[in-house]
Amino acid sequence: MSWMLVVWGALLALRRRVAVWSLWMPLLWAAPLPVAATGAHVQGQVGGSVLLAAECHPGFQVREAIWLSLWPSEELLATSFRGSLETLYHSRFLGRTRLHHNLSLELGPLEPGDSGNFSVLLVDTEGRAWTQTLQLKVYDAVPRPTVQVFIAVSQPPKTCQAFLSCWVPNISDITYGWRQEGTMDFGIKAHGLFTDGQVLRVSLGPEDKGMAFSCIVSNPVSWNSTIVTPWESCHHEAGKASYKDVLLVVVPVLLLLILAGLSAWYWGPCSGRKKKEVCADEVTLQTENPLV
Repeated sequence: MSWMLVVWGALLALRRRVAVWSLWMPLLWAAPLPVAATGAHVQGQVGGSVLLAAECHPGFQVREAIWLSLWPSEELLATSFRGSLETLYHSRFLGRTRLHHNLSLELGPLEPGDSGNFSVLLVDTEGRAWTQTLQLKVYDAVPRPTVQVFIAVSQPPKTCQAFLSCWVPNISDITYGWRQEGTMDFGIKAHGLFTDGQVLRVSLGPEDKGMAFSCIVSNPVSWNSTIVTPWESCHHEAGKASYKDVLLVVVPVLLLLILAGLSAWYWGPCSGRKKKEVCADEVTLQTENPLV
């Protein structure tokens, strides 16, 4: 009995879809060849929403509309037929579509795989058709970038030359930029930039201790930044270098002192087997012939 109910439900759904298309087919066959408009680009962010606007030339009195997703497969998203708006069609956007009364389609929340082409077929009161194609590109939100400081030359307290490396993982269409904090200049001279702006070279002096730089990473829909003060890394690097210098001096001196001590002990007056015997004889003679 249960399987009969399942089959009956599937037949009802199929009948409903066939009924919808049966209403549209005479209209489409009777309408003249549609005029197409292409090239509209829409950008969205994962987790956000976008509005796909249905536009046509002035004087076009829209009566019906059909929204389709064209990639990776053609899917029916929404329809407007005689003022009745419908979006409950089985597609990957089911539950994420909203058809406005101006026949623009809202999609959201967006997912990474939602990029693709969409089309809307508009039919006016005289049976003329207008087709519009839109291309949607969905981007991830840009995370906060990671900035690393690599010291090239450090001669404290005079100068410090460093390379600032900025990086974000797995984000497409990324643009890198640098800005010196506290200034109105949002750009850095090109001769100090490397690898498409991802690396910045700076030369600092004692007067630049508080100088900070921002790495600004952006894509077409979002941006993020991180601030770094390179002189702090120069100072730490200088401390590490002086500690190494101390070790380079102290360790050889300690080794020389240890070797000198061992040498003195081995080559001393009572070291070695023969010298031990001589020392023992001298001690015996001194005990046998004590001083009077």
